[in-house]
Amino acid sequence: MAVYEATVYTGRRIQATTLNSVHIKLVGTDGESDRTRLKSLAIVRGSVSTYTVSCPNSLGRLLLIELDKRSGGLLPDTAWFPDMVEIKSPEEDIYTFPIYRWISDQKTHRFKEGKALRVFDESNSLGQYARQQELTQRSVDYDWEFYGPGIPYTIKADGASTLPDEVQFSFTKTTEFNFTAAKALAELQLKGLVDNQENWKDLDDINDVFRNKGTPLSDYVQEHWTEDWLFAYQFLNGLNPTLIRRCKTLPENFPVTDDMVVIPDGSNLSNELKQGNIYLCDYKNLDGMPANIIEEKQQYLTAPLVLLHKRSDDKLMPIAIQLKQTPSKDNPIFLPTDSEYDWLTAKIFVRSANFSEHELNVHLLRTHLLAEVFAVSLLRNLPMVHPIYKLLIPHTRYSLQINELARELLLGPKGFFTLFAASGGEALSKILARSLSSITYRSLCIPDDIDDRDLQDLPNFYYRDDGLQLWNIIFEYVQRVIKYYYKSDDEVQRDSELQIWIGDIFKYGFLFQQQTGIPQNFTTVSELIKFATMVMFTCSCQHAAVNSGQYDYGGWMPNFPSTMQRAPPTEKGTTSKSTILETLPPKNVTAQGMAILWLLSKQPFDFVPLGHYPEYHYTEETPRQLQTDFKSDLDKLSITIDNRNKDLEIPYTYLDPKNVENSVAV
Repeated sequence: MAVYEATVYTGRRIQATTLNSVHIKLVGTDGESDRTRLKSLAIVRGSVSTYTVSCPNSLGRLLLIELDKRSGGLLPDTAWFPDMVEIKSPEEDIYTFPIYRWISDQKTHRFKEGKALRVFDESNSLGQYARQQELTQRSVDYDWEFYGPGIPYTIKADGASTLPDEVQFSFTKTTEFNFTAAKALAELQLKGLVDNQENWKDLDDINDVFRNKGTPLSDYVQEHWTEDWLFAYQFLNGLNPTLIRRCKTLPENFPVTDDMVVIPDGSNLSNELKQGNIYLCDYKNLDGMPANIIEEKQQYLTAPLVLLHKRSDDKLMPIAIQLKQTPSKDNPIFLPTDSEYDWLTAKIFVRSANFSEHELNVHLLRTHLLAEVFAVSLLRNLPMVHPIYKLLIPHTRYSLQINELARELLLGPKGFFTLFAASGGEALSKILARSLSSITYRSLCIPDDIDDRDLQDLPNFYYRDDGLQLWNIIFEYVQRVIKYYYKSDDEVQRDSELQIWIGDIFKYGFLFQQQTGIPQNFTTVSELIKFATMVMFTCSCQHAAVNSGQYDYGGWMPNFPSTMQRAPPTEKGTTSKSTILETLPPKNVTAQGMAILWLLSKQPFDFVPLGHYPEYHYTEETPRQLQTDFKSDLDKLSITIDNRNKDLEIPYTYLDPKNVENSVAV
């Protein structure tokens, strides 16, 4: 008689306990056990319980286990969330089976032993069959759905509640998310702001929207938002640090001349261009987009060009703004020397354009929608035992559900963009399609992106400084893991699952657009390392950089208006304090926008920082140690960033590893 010890680790998630009968079967190279009931009145949340499974003879090397759950009698059918199962064989060998998923039906679920295996490592026919069966089921559970012309495909689902259990929010996160949203809405209703379509009479009245919900930085922005240095600073370390680039030759459609601008220290624009001290922010992505109609009123969306100058004291300052792409008499170039309200109006139109460019391109497309593509392709094409699945699955946590909620609450017919943003309605899908066609692989890899924008030496650029260090730490970790499993380029080329994974991403995420430079297949180990690094960086660091500060910089609405109610001025000298108030969003739009930003910026209760891996998908000692080393490197960077921030008037915290979530989870 061969006796096996089965130790079952049940997760700590709320509702992980099951009252149902759980059965296990062991399958090895030399046979299989009977289906054995785990004898317990209940398998309790957070419990570690050991059971015995007896067989007439040894089963050889264990390949997989089968688990099923059955309700019976008067007990209700309850789901169960096992973390893992460990089996100790009569020969004293330990086999670990990672699970980390809900078992809520009465089907038989197969889980392979945890050692990472590439497809060509599967020498046993039973292992090959189980692998293929897993992918067959996953291709049904995680199917692609067309979202719109020129836009990445999404997961096929009829709302967040229809997603597979394993990718849905935890009970805790669902409760917290719904409570936070409901609390914000209730507060706005009590203040009579939800349906109030009146314009603001005074900017100071905006404080009443979310009194006592300011952050130190949102309060600081409110105090300094009209100042030129803060306007320029946000292109470096605000919500959209991906637009600014060095400008050595002015665009033909931005005819700024030497005599227009004032350059300190006796220099002029021509000299500063030659010396590399001029920078450009071009919102051409928004050019020609039809602005939304909100509450039967036409809104306005511009596509500005902004010229910035790095002064000798290293401070970046705006020196010219043109609000539309085509130069003309009714499209003046605004300057700091213009009247106070002309210059402020121009800056507000830029900030409103930045709202649309940031939220739809930089935030939604380049982090949320790409993270969804990476996740769906991973879940469809790589089995749980694949080393790249184990590497990347922690960085997909909650991404599918948060995107489903976004399509309902933000992008749908009753969503925020449709009802309250200038870039909602017809413009939304057009902006996304144009943005996708302009994405390049290099722009998703921060070292290449910084080089292409020629920003290597721009002072006070903390997004760049912290982002490059994070990229290097992630790259080193990914490189060590992948080289542990792939010893040669030939092994990468032979991994058919890996090739299908990247092929799906190119097809459904980037729509066969070769100009993006996205790989269509992998031929070398180095190609795989760089791509996996980009995926991890996008789903964690890049999302943190463009998401976490939304309330900091957008909580004061005039610094981040979702729409503009009046057309941009066609000549100078026509603006005033009253025209600014008439141009900014009304009270209800302001309130709704601030509520959304507050919800999305709030760090969740079950936040998992970058480099923390509470689920043990890798079972081998080497990759587990590499994860420990990865976390240690991130901890050291966090200390460095903390020390740097002590000397900054505006600390840059969004890429401090302890503030970076592992995945696009909000």
